[in-house]
Amino acid sequence: MKKQFLSVIALSAAILSSCHDDNKINPFSYPDMAEAQNPAILFTTADGVKVYNGGFGSAVAADPNQKDVFYMLTDRGSNVAGQTVNSIIIGKPDFDPQIGKFRLKDDKLVLEQTIELKNANCGKLNGLPNPAGMGASGEIPFDLSGNQLSPSADGIDSEGLVLAADGTFWVSDEYGPHIVHFDASGKTIERINPFGTGTGGRKIPAVFAIRRANRGMEGLAITPDGKTLVGMMQSPMYNPSKAKVANSTVLRILTFDIATGNTKQYAYLMDNTSLTGVSDITAVNATTFLTIERDGKFGGAPTDAATFKKVFKIDISNATDISDPANGANGKLYNTKTVEELNDAAGLQAAGITPVTKTLMLDLLKDLPKVYPHDKAEGLALLPGNILAISNDDDFGVADNGKNGFAAKILPATNSLDRNRIYFVKLK
Repeated sequence: MKKQFLSVIALSAAILSSCHDDNKINPFSYPDMAEAQNPAILFTTADGVKVYNGGFGSAVAADPNQKDVFYMLTDRGSNVAGQTVNSIIIGKPDFDPQIGKFRLKDDKLVLEQTIELKNANCGKLNGLPNPAGMGASGEIPFDLSGNQLSPSADGIDSEGLVLAADGTFWVSDEYGPHIVHFDASGKTIERINPFGTGTGGRKIPAVFAIRRANRGMEGLAITPDGKTLVGMMQSPMYNPSKAKVANSTVLRILTFDIATGNTKQYAYLMDNTSLTGVSDITAVNATTFLTIERDGKFGGAPTDAATFKKVFKIDISNATDISDPANGANGKLYNTKTVEELNDAAGLQAAGITPVTKTLMLDLLKDLPKVYPHDKAEGLALLPGNILAISNDDDFGVADNGKNGFAAKILPATNSLDRNRIYFVKLK
């Protein structure tokens, strides 16, 4: 893959210009990085660990009319993997996933509004796993006291975010997977999944129900004409089983025509099997997108440091549509094998499948003026002037303590608590 030339915005920052009034902030300059300020404490654990009202970096969407405004998304809330098989520890079972409206002021991100995500009846959504037949992940949830929690049809593990031209939002998640349309206040307009159990009853292809737990539709984009959603799966789906795709690097991209519900699917090749996968996707034009692919380690750590956090430009224009006209549970088969079983470029080629093209655009671990200290680079937004905004998930300031509980999430490179940030990079 050929690396494109790029330049990172220096301390002086690049000046953007526009022919229209952006709320009197034109011209406007972006810093190298902006950090969210002083998040409130959601709660304190029995061990004295503070859980913050952060977590907003799972996705980022720029306001096209105000260059200093960014919408950022939380996931399902503070959680860690439990010590027993398939268990998940939920820090605050009644946490309502939400969208935060942030304004960039003096190189800081200031939270101006919180938009709580709600169902069609205005009841708050939550981060609990879905019931069987409605997007269940196979995870068994417990609270911090060890009490088992019930699944919820209103559960969403929100990960991908789109701000539509009409001010509404589209969100994708890691349960289901679901694609949910919310109005500007956060109320559900439509919920689309492989089961037809959401508001409106429209479906995405059945094969997406086989997504790997906690590795669902991690990224979501919309084409510039506002007509097509583009969903990105984080990792190879367990299709037909975990064992049979252990060496697979094949991810699926889904396009969804908003008006008609028509879909297409394309194969994306992850760089290698050791990665966490693709964390987000954002549109450049109708067929070209940017993705961020990463490992799960901290940048700049003294030991076992991150080695892979890269942004790629991809093009779907010449890729093969791998949709299954019969909409079978495992998708279209190639010589009895699923797309995921084809494993790699050679397997796809032998089956007559052309994947999306990939070109390296940015290496976060090498191309920034300072070390990138986070583990989870998760959100992408492309701004005017080819400036890329990259957000991180701070996990509400907590990490796994290895004992069914929380510890403070400290960045090894800086010995400071992880917080939501947006990094601004000028691409060429």
